[in-house]
Amino acid sequence: MDDTKSLSDSALVVAIARWHQPALAELYRRHGAAVHNLASRVIASGALAEEVTQDVFLDLWYRPEQFDANRGSLRTLLLTKAHGKAVDIVRSESARRAREDSSREDNAVGGYDIAHYAWDLVRAEQVKDALELLPQNERLAIEMAYFDGLTYRQVAEVLSEPEGTVKSRIRSGLRRLRTVLARQGVDAP
Repeated sequence: MDDTKSLSDSALVVAIARWHQPALAELYRRHGAAVHNLASRVIASGALAEEVTQDVFLDLWYRPEQFDANRGSLRTLLLTKAHGKAVDIVRSESARRAREDSSREDNAVGGYDIAHYAWDLVRAEQVKDALELLPQNERLAIEMAYFDGLTYRQVAEVLSEPEGTVKSRIRSGLRRLRTVLARQGVDAP
């Protein structure tokens, strides 16, 4: 199976199911530009479009059985997956920006009294103690995002990790944090 260029897309997918890397390379050569172009048009970001393209082909590598020639062409499947992933990123970015805007508005509070301040200090200490119980990778990502004011993307860049990994760590860490704080009797918003 050295001459992958002469094989059909279906035959290449079968080869991928047998972990034949040149088959994936040939499919990428055939369809990679179309997948990347579609992702670029939806996302309007070259780096995120590259991430979508990589995800689409990795998904094919790990789950080639998703392709069914009776349901349509491989190109259609790849473009459909790319479009879905790109739309998810656009929605995620929009939601992230809305959360950050909302957080900025919530932080601009006036009329702060001493009793409220004292209570917040107690809560801050409880949060600090609960953070110490988290795994280091989750704690670091949360601290950078919430205490240093970095965006998910900036945290990912600083840690040299994919943005999706950073988001997962933050979500997982916040779930653990909420559980620990609930056990301590602290109401989490």
